[in-house]
Amino acid sequence: MLDKATAIPLPQPSSFPSSPSHLSSHPLKPTLSWNSIVAASTHPVSPPPILSSTGLGGRRGGGRDVWRRAPRNHHYVDRSVDMDALLSALSQTTTPEELYAVMSPYLGTPDGRHQLSPRFMVSLLSREPDWRRSLALLDWMLDIASYPPSVFAFNVVLRNALRARQFPLALGLLHEMRLSLSLSPDAVTYSTLVSALGQAGHLDAALSLLPLLDADGVFPDLPLLTTLIDLARKLGDHSKALSLFSRLRRARIPPDLIAFNSALAAFASAGLLRDARRLLFDEMPAAGVAPDAISYSTLLAALVRRRRYLEALSLFNDMRARRAPLDLTTCNVMLDAYGQLDMAREADRLFWSMRRIGIPPSVVSYNTMLRVYGDAELFGEAIHLFRLMQRKEIEQNVVTYNTMIRIYGKSLEHEKAGNLVQDMQRKGIQPNAITYSTIISIWGRAGKLFRAAKLFQKLRSSGVEIDPVLYQTMIAVYERSGLVGHAKRLLHDLKHPENIPKETAIKILANAGRVEEAAWVFRQAVGAGEVKDISVFRSMMDLFSRNRKHKNVVEVFEKMRGQGYFPDSEMIAIVLNAYGKLQEFDRADALYQEMREEGCVFTDRVHFQMLSLLGARRDFEGLEALLERLRDDPNIDKRELHLVAAGVYERANKLDEASKIIAQIKNSNAIAFI
Repeated sequence: MLDKATAIPLPQPSSFPSSPSHLSSHPLKPTLSWNSIVAASTHPVSPPPILSSTGLGGRRGGGRDVWRRAPRNHHYVDRSVDMDALLSALSQTTTPEELYAVMSPYLGTPDGRHQLSPRFMVSLLSREPDWRRSLALLDWMLDIASYPPSVFAFNVVLRNALRARQFPLALGLLHEMRLSLSLSPDAVTYSTLVSALGQAGHLDAALSLLPLLDADGVFPDLPLLTTLIDLARKLGDHSKALSLFSRLRRARIPPDLIAFNSALAAFASAGLLRDARRLLFDEMPAAGVAPDAISYSTLLAALVRRRRYLEALSLFNDMRARRAPLDLTTCNVMLDAYGQLDMAREADRLFWSMRRIGIPPSVVSYNTMLRVYGDAELFGEAIHLFRLMQRKEIEQNVVTYNTMIRIYGKSLEHEKAGNLVQDMQRKGIQPNAITYSTIISIWGRAGKLFRAAKLFQKLRSSGVEIDPVLYQTMIAVYERSGLVGHAKRLLHDLKHPENIPKETAIKILANAGRVEEAAWVFRQAVGAGEVKDISVFRSMMDLFSRNRKHKNVVEVFEKMRGQGYFPDSEMIAIVLNAYGKLQEFDRADALYQEMREEGCVFTDRVHFQMLSLLGARRDFEGLEALLERLRDDPNIDKRELHLVAAGVYERANKLDEASKIIAQIKNSNAIAFI
């Protein structure tokens, strides 16, 4: 993946080899770092107004033409040139010099007039399939023929480079447009870059273009904003995704189904389920956008992840009442929900009816059903389904075997569990950390401590990836067996991890509540630039908050913001609490206002925490202003809001105000009852 510190070479090839592997031998233009591109956004040059992508003569904001209109009496020779023949001649060239020789008859006149129009040259660029020739042709236009810089020409070469997966070159072209040529990229430039980088998996690099887009005054359109929302969500930056969706709505751009579904996924991932439900049942119908199966399954999956199974069941029944389409994801989620509600028979009925309604079960469906049978202790049904999969040659994966190993462990058939590991290896299915942690846990419960410890040591020495679950399983086995010293030694080893990433070691130590060890490894990893996952920052903030180390909470938060991460609502709540404990009310207020302005969607907890901080500060004017604003917010639970406000006034010894709010609650309850 492209990193923000990746050097971006701008190649000017001296030849066009048939294999890209020869490119390293060609001279390069000056190397540019991605940091320089990002930094340049804070000191932008004065770019010309951005030309609309709707046509060559388009204008934006009344700015000048990008083409710098030539004198009206100039006549081009476009009609007398056979473009196909010219392209054929260009395809025979292997060096820039040969290409320049082919183009030499079309050099401008001594008085600066061009023989071929800019429109013709852009068409020629767009029909040239080789990215190296198109780059050399662009160099000929700018350096030899002295054509004025054109955003259209750059966009074509950019597209060719991205099709060839030359991402550093494409980013370098963007830099050259913005800084070297004072040429403003347009929405097409950024859409092309963001889409290509996102599809190639370079999510960080794609999302990092957003500050440049803002600095160039380019407002993203619906497809570009939808792509950015989806990229932010895939990176786990749900707050950024929701901020972008808020930006879309502020611009009065009507979201389509894809944009709504991306926002639903962001709300659901951030745990803002009430907002997700409002979006699904209120805003989408109001906008004339009918929810599809993905819309419903997104909210269903979020409810199940949050263990709100009854709400998921209610939503599923509502889907059926509305005759909403079912898909495979919806069925799989509901199989899981039925299992969690101990409704194995309902899950069984849904599973065996899937083919009848035109949805063939996937391996995920089979695996989920195996787990449902195992949790319900229907071991016979689980074994029957497992053997049915083998008999009908239905795909089985590591999850299938892990589930069956756990079932055999629950039924106290330890040897069969061990035999399954050998069986999966014979079939070419490699065990993972969950497989080993399940076996170690089974052996630990069966009193086979020596076998468990021997397997763990073998895994550590063999270089198998040790994940937090496996480490914590072995620590738990040692502690249950009374071998506290062994457990402590494992925890101590994590201070100097060799076989596992430092991010994993930090999570293990944080989950184990080892404050000093986790803090030491965290500071070492941050100093070395090895913390790339926002969940590591979240783990450390949770750890310090649980142990009332509020200064350390603020320290972790500042390091996270320094690396460019956007906090979610829960992280903001933790930091606001820390600021309150430290009596740093100004910083708390500044953070709250900053996140609001950036479009962060808060849970009720954040708003209520800010009310409490204003009360503790005795800023009753600010408290009343915030209270009034929240009363007008349709997303806030009004009863909970009034209870929190009454508590704040009561703690501040403002009993009259508290009693007024309690009276309002009683009156609203009486009206609701009537």
